[in-house]
Amino acid sequence: MWRAYSDMREANYIGADKYFHARGNYDAAQRGPGGAWAAKVISDARENAQRFTDRFKFGDSGQGAADSRADQAANEWGRSGKDPNHFRPRGLPDKY
Repeated sequence: MWRAYSDMREANYIGADKYFHARGNYDAAQRGPGGAWAAKVISDARENAQRFTDRFKFGDSGQGAADSRADQAANEWGRSGKDPNHFRPRGLPDKY
C-alpha cells in the first residue's frame, strides 16, 4: 500500500486517485489473507478520518462522502483481486 501511495504522490496525476486506491489494495491482498485484512483496516481508517476532517474544511457538502464511497469501491475492487487497471486514467505514465 505504501508503494501505491508513494507513486500517487510522485505522479501527481489528476484522475488517478481511484487507480492508486485499487492498486494499493490489490498489492496488499496478493500477500494473503493478512494483507487483505490489513488493507481493509487501513483503508477504512483513512476514509473515516478523511470524512471527519472534510467536515471542518468544507462543511457537510456531501461531495466528500460521495468521493469516500468511490474510494472505498476502488479499495474493495483491488482487495477482491480484480485488475486495478480498470481505474487507470488515460495518459498515466507506464511507470505506474
